[in-house]
Amino acid sequence: MSPLRIVVDRAADWRPYYPSDDLITAADYLAQETVGEQDSTTHVINLCSGLDYLETGYYVSLLAQARGQRVLPTVETLNQLARKALVDLQLESLAPLMDELTRRGALQGDAFTLRIVFGECLQEGLGRLARRLFERLPCPLLEARFQRRQGLWRLARLKPLALAALNGEEQDLFAQALNRHSRKVWRTPKARRRYRYDLAMLVDPKETLPPSNKSALKQFIRAGRRLGIDVSLITKRDESRLAEFDALFIRETTSLDHHTYRMARRAEHEGLVVIDDPRSILRCTNKVYLHALLGTKGVPAPEGLLLYRDDLERLPEKAAGLQFPMVLKIPDGAFSRGVVKIQSADQLKQEAERLFESSALLLLQEWLPTEFDWRIGVLDGEVLFASRYYMARGHWQIYDHSHGKTRSGAFTTHDPKDAPKAVVKAALKATRLIGDGLYGVDLKQIGERVVVIEINDNPNLDAGVEDVVLGPRLYSKVMEVFLARMEDRRRHRR
Repeated sequence: MSPLRIVVDRAADWRPYYPSDDLITAADYLAQETVGEQDSTTHVINLCSGLDYLETGYYVSLLAQARGQRVLPTVETLNQLARKALVDLQLESLAPLMDELTRRGALQGDAFTLRIVFGECLQEGLGRLARRLFERLPCPLLEARFQRRQGLWRLARLKPLALAALNGEEQDLFAQALNRHSRKVWRTPKARRRYRYDLAMLVDPKETLPPSNKSALKQFIRAGRRLGIDVSLITKRDESRLAEFDALFIRETTSLDHHTYRMARRAEHEGLVVIDDPRSILRCTNKVYLHALLGTKGVPAPEGLLLYRDDLERLPEKAAGLQFPMVLKIPDGAFSRGVVKIQSADQLKQEAERLFESSALLLLQEWLPTEFDWRIGVLDGEVLFASRYYMARGHWQIYDHSHGKTRSGAFTTHDPKDAPKAVVKAALKATRLIGDGLYGVDLKQIGERVVVIEINDNPNLDAGVEDVVLGPRLYSKVMEVFLARMEDRRRHRR
């Protein structure tokens, strides 16, 4: 478990709370001269009152970052809090939430003050507002002052709050919120030394088709802990806690306009090892981008063309030389959604009009009917698994959403050595264009021809499917890559 330091102005500031071996005064923290081996994995919670530029608390955060430690708040956050222009900017993105709270009657009068403790507050109904402000400016204790002028709410003031300024009820909230924010605080030193690294695994418990089923998630947790990695399940509500961890493993379906991409970017900015990294999400989730990339780099892919919203009037002309059936796709569909089989020029115009409502570009590709698709799993440039995904019964896709309830076809998983060499070669060539993360490459083989259909970031790793050949070793391989990257990152921080 990563070491923790809770920095306060004076030891007496901590008197209302349970004693903690993690507590240290600002004077003692600043006086430390030696940089220990664990410094790069230490998490620092700076609760000092003097957080203005070049004050004691400011130097605590500055020195923590210079030592390679994870600190809350960062110097960047403190600099942002000191700028009035940024405070005004923050409310712009909060305006829709403020309007919603006003409609619900959660905001009364013409002014109110909100005290935020690790993204939580005491005021009923304002939890989302507190969490949003904390996510944008991660500071343990914040005080926000709101005023309503001409019917519009303005963020008049946003400043750090001193620990000593908390009253009795707020002190209870602080103790509980700190416990939730960093469960490491109340662990014994023995338990804290049990694990060398902390890995957050992002999941959505309500997702219908998650990338990993519950059994697989348990296997990841076991595999990580065998290697000295404490694996914790988190959800999008834990975005503000990312700095507590050393790595982020996304096991929720990703999208660009989505919290998965935002959390990947934030985690990478915080210095975490991230799979899937933001670049991979960006490159894989858009089929238009992949179509252009594969074509430019000479990777075999289905023949096709891009359609623009302005092409609607010229569709009959563009469709004149096409051989139907074809496949029409929106750029960011997943699990066979947003993919339509086109039988004629008339159907093309009809479906294009519908899909153009949600996307300015569409991809039209040749239809390549096969009994199954190959899925080659690649991690860190090496093949992890090789599966065949068969089409849903009576349907031309692996997933059939046409009857209200999603159905999928059967599968078989094979030793990668038994997969066709041309398939594996094309998969590896395709992933090298994306990065060194975890990918699932979908390919079709028609006779001697092999084509890459798409490259998926965040591919399925399900117990009983992709792990049929490797078993528990599959999960260990993933965790071993995380371990190697975290070790490498630690060495470079020294």
